[in-house]
Amino acid sequence: MSDSGKTKPEVEFYEGAAPSELVVIDIEEGTGAEATAGATVDVHYLGVDFETGEEFDSSWSRGQSINFPLTSLISGWQEGIPGMKVGGRRQLICPPHLAYGPAGGGHQLSGRTLTFVIDLLGTK
Repeated sequence: MSDSGKTKPEVEFYEGAAPSELVVIDIEEGTGAEATAGATVDVHYLGVDFETGEEFDSSWSRGQSINFPLTSLISGWQEGIPGMKVGGRRQLICPPHLAYGPAGGGHQLSGRTLTFVIDLLGTK
């Protein structure tokens, strides 16, 4: 686990209706190695509900980053993290089909548009 020296992000309010496709906003460009589609990434992240702004998950709250192969994560992350460089912070707005699927899909977040702020700490 590495500490980026960053603090837990605040999610910027996105103007307009919930998007129907993935929205990628680079908050801070990284200067390190670039994440690729099949990479395992070490990230700190914050997830909030797009409509309510309510936090539903955060590695910051647990005090440690997570390390995952991108292929095991939601589609929005699989599409939105590649190209990001270590040290960067990126906001992803994931419509339901790129998050946990349509309403009634069995996950508590099914049918929700989700906003994530992700800090890329490492990639391999």
